[in-house]
Amino acid sequence: MTTSRRSLITCLAALPFAAAPRVTWARDAAPMDAVLGEVFEASAPVALAAAVVTREGVAWSGARGVRRFGQSDPVTRNDRWHLGSNTKAMTAAVLARLIEQGRARWAMPVVGAFPGMTIDPAWSGATLDDFMHHRAGLLDASVMGREWLMTARSDPHTLPEQRAAIVAKALGAPPTGTPGQFAYGNANYVLVGAAIERMTGGAWEDAMRAELFQPLGLSSAGFGPSNGDNAWGHRGAGDQRIAMPPDHPGADNPAALGPAGTAHMTLDDYGRFLAAMMGARPEWLGADSLRRLTTPPAGGPPAYACGWGVARQPWGGVGGPGPVLAHDGSNTMWYCSVAMAPERGLALVTVANDGMAGRQACQALVQRLIPIATA
Repeated sequence: MTTSRRSLITCLAALPFAAAPRVTWARDAAPMDAVLGEVFEASAPVALAAAVVTREGVAWSGARGVRRFGQSDPVTRNDRWHLGSNTKAMTAAVLARLIEQGRARWAMPVVGAFPGMTIDPAWSGATLDDFMHHRAGLLDASVMGREWLMTARSDPHTLPEQRAAIVAKALGAPPTGTPGQFAYGNANYVLVGAAIERMTGGAWEDAMRAELFQPLGLSSAGFGPSNGDNAWGHRGAGDQRIAMPPDHPGADNPAALGPAGTAHMTLDDYGRFLAAMMGARPEWLGADSLRRLTTPPAGGPPAYACGWGVARQPWGGVGGPGPVLAHDGSNTMWYCSVAMAPERGLALVTVANDGMAGRQACQALVQRLIPIATA
């Protein structure tokens, strides 16, 4: 599955505390290349890649390892990486685009987002923001448990129909969690994706292409495992790792889960998205939208905005502390970690095509790169 609450909190807690001098990017790549190689050798994922991103895009990137375990085809910086739960921030950004277009509004009541749906009165106070913050009281087990995971891939209905069915089941009964209390879950973002489908009249995938991929020029972006000449995800550990062909039914979570975690793209394209989230593309999303997307509600811990965990760190500002946004994502066959300091205009992203060894490698590499990037 995608990122757990424990993984998210671990990601935030692991961020190192470093001094925060002003970032300048006339950099020697050698120290970052060296750290990438050291972490790759120590953690031994199938492949590991990373990038440092500024508001201008990717300032440095590197890759080590192979596309498939036991073979020699090297991974490249141009391979497309599965982002897992880091898709959530993209789904939230698409909703923000619709809000700017007047097709929705912040704190939109869930009853208004799904007109005509039978909704239990206990949800009457819930808003789409609550679901993006994982505080609405919706728990995955109530609508997307083991039985759903076993049958969803063979569901003959369209993806919007499948998502609408998940939402109808969730909202047709009282919350199984505690409203106002943080409970991380993929169903929250499936619901937001279904709301986007109601607003646009098309699939969430189409809205992602129209409102995010195309305007930001993310030409490599897609959904699920990437086909063609590219790295594959891996199951298992050590010598028992198995490369998963992209067309294998088990190579990703069910496609209906898309708004919570199925996007893939190159490091360069992911860097374009991160740069935009740091304010580089005000014509794409305005300052108020970015503020709302990256500001957690009162009532933590943990402090969780719209697809981002948030922690104030000494390296996060220019010349002093500032907010650092972080998130991990994995479908168990890939791993991605990102840490972003919007005030500073600096982000770091690490990716692996190996869910188990990749977790350790990605989180360690972010920690190792931050002091170099902020020196």
